[in-house]
Amino acid sequence: MDSKFFKYLLFYHLPLSIIASSMLSANDFMRYFKFFFLLMLSFMLCQCAGTISTGSMGGPTMDERAAEIDREPKGDFYYGRRYFVEKTRFWGYLRKPRQSSRHAKLVVFRESSKLNPDRLPEDGPEGQRYGFDHNYEYRIWGRYTGRNVYDVNSNQFLPEFLLVNYDLVNRNPGWLFRPNDSYDPTRITLVPR
Repeated sequence: MDSKFFKYLLFYHLPLSIIASSMLSANDFMRYFKFFFLLMLSFMLCQCAGTISTGSMGGPTMDERAAEIDREPKGDFYYGRRYFVEKTRFWGYLRKPRQSSRHAKLVVFRESSKLNPDRLPEDGPEGQRYGFDHNYEYRIWGRYTGRNVYDVNSNQFLPEFLLVNYDLVNRNPGWLFRPNDSYDPTRITLVPR
């Protein structure tokens, strides 16, 4: 059924025919009105459900992830998870080895020593554009500069990290903070919790 016809039927034709009918009392009218209001509200909510996120990111159980983190080698580096959201300029989350992702910080890279792994054109071919490596996990070498920089499109002040080097660890590590994480490329949905 066409959605315009459905809206016409629910909002104009049916309520008017009910009002025009002299057989309905005020109480009956309110009961019908509430029913159609709830029906329309549920219809609208169902329409929104498909745009909330792209679904689960998959990955290990929480216990398996905790065991992976416990086995990580220590060193003078960070584990970084690329987090791409359209039009933003932050790079992703960094955490120290053997530290839970709850302690990860969303950072902006300072690329004066080394360019970040996906420093490519934003409108390049598929797989060769900025953000192609969303959710990749890296070993990241460098240091926090002590400055906070403003990412205008996410409206956040974030720590600046001077990138010195990186090494790809995993192209598909799964969820970042919780097994039910959902990714949406148009808005920030992944935050420590």
